[in-house]
Amino acid sequence: MAQLVECVPNFSEGRDKQVIDAISAAIAETPGCSLLDVDPGASTNRTVYTFVGPPEAVVEGALNAARRAFSLINMSKHSGEHPRTGALDVCPFIPVQNVSMDECVHCANEFGRRLAEMLHVPVYLYGEAARSESRRSLPSVRSGEYEALPEKLKREEWAPDFGPALFIPSWGATVTGARKFLIAYNVNLIGTKEQAHRIALDIREQGRGKDQVHAGSLSHCIYRYVD
Repeated sequence: MAQLVECVPNFSEGRDKQVIDAISAAIAETPGCSLLDVDPGASTNRTVYTFVGPPEAVVEGALNAARRAFSLINMSKHSGEHPRTGALDVCPFIPVQNVSMDECVHCANEFGRRLAEMLHVPVYLYGEAARSESRRSLPSVRSGEYEALPEKLKREEWAPDFGPALFIPSWGATVTGARKFLIAYNVNLIGTKEQAHRIALDIREQGRGKDQVHAGSLSHCIYRYVD
C-alpha cells in the first residue's frame, strides 16, 4: 500500500483571497500532493491548508507553498486573533498510512533544513521532532509571538534549529514538527475576560496550576478576548 503523510501548514493570511488561492495552487500543482481542504479565517487572519501525499511529495508541497507565500505575506503588517510567530506559522507532518512517526520527524527535519536554506529564515522544531523538552510544546515555542522575536532570537536558548538567528520582519519564524491527528474547534462566549479565563481553567488538563483536583480533560486549551 502507498505511503501517506498529512501536512497541515498554517499561513498568516486569512483575508486576501488572491494570496490564499496562490498558496493553494502552489500545493495543488506539486506532483503527488492532493489538496484536501483550505480553511481561511478573517478574524484570525490565518488559513489552514490540509494536503496528503507520499513523504517526499508533501515536503516539496510545503516548500512550494512557503516559496509562494514569501513574496505575498508581510508579517510586519499582520494582525489577527490567533497566536502566530511567522508568515508560515506552523507546518506539522502527520502519519496517515504505512508511515511511522519517525518518518514524519524526518519530513519535518528535511523541510526545516531546506526552508532555512531556501529563504534564509529561522526555523524551530516542535512536537515529536523537538530536540529538547522545552520546545516540544507549540505554545512554548511560540511564546511572545511575532512581536517578541527580535529579542528572543538574541538569546542562546532560543537559537533556531535551522537557519540564522536573525529577525526577518516580513517573515518572522516558522515552526515545524511531527504529531498525531489533532481535532480543534472554537467556542465563542459572550461575557467578560474574567469569565472566559475561569472557564478555561476549569476545562483544561492543567487545571489551576498546582491545583489538579478540579482539572478538566482538554490537553490544549487557550482563550483570546476580543473587545
